[in-house]
Amino acid sequence: MFGKEPENQNMAGGQTSILAQGCKFDGKIEVRGTLRIEGEFKGDIGTPESLVIGKTGVVHAKVKVKNAIIGGQLFGNIVAENKIELQSGSHVEGDIKTKRLVIDEGVFFEGNCAMGSGQRRTPEATPQSQSPSQPDPVAVKK
Repeated sequence: MFGKEPENQNMAGGQTSILAQGCKFDGKIEVRGTLRIEGEFKGDIGTPESLVIGKTGVVHAKVKVKNAIIGGQLFGNIVAENKIELQSGSHVEGDIKTKRLVIDEGVFFEGNCAMGSGQRRTPEATPQSQSPSQPDPVAVKK
């Protein structure tokens, strides 16, 4: 668990863009494939296939991705279409919305979490049946 590399860091199977340790970037970033952040980022991250925030990564952003693996620090709301994994030692302050969430032991998380497909299940309405001996009051004619 300690020093563990993100298991599915090549989720996209394609390109990987890296913001290395020691680098700082402010703005909006949109990439194809996987975005791996080991440095510092402030701004918006838009729809990469997957986002990996490494153990040394610090992100202050609004994030919208398909999958995310967070090992470092994230300050801001994150929406992931499929899955978010919070690795041991990670620090997340913000709201999470995803279908699946994995939280390892030793994670700091402060915020709200909404999970699922976005459609709430409601209990089926039970029809009110009337007994045949009591007619519907509207249907009674005098």
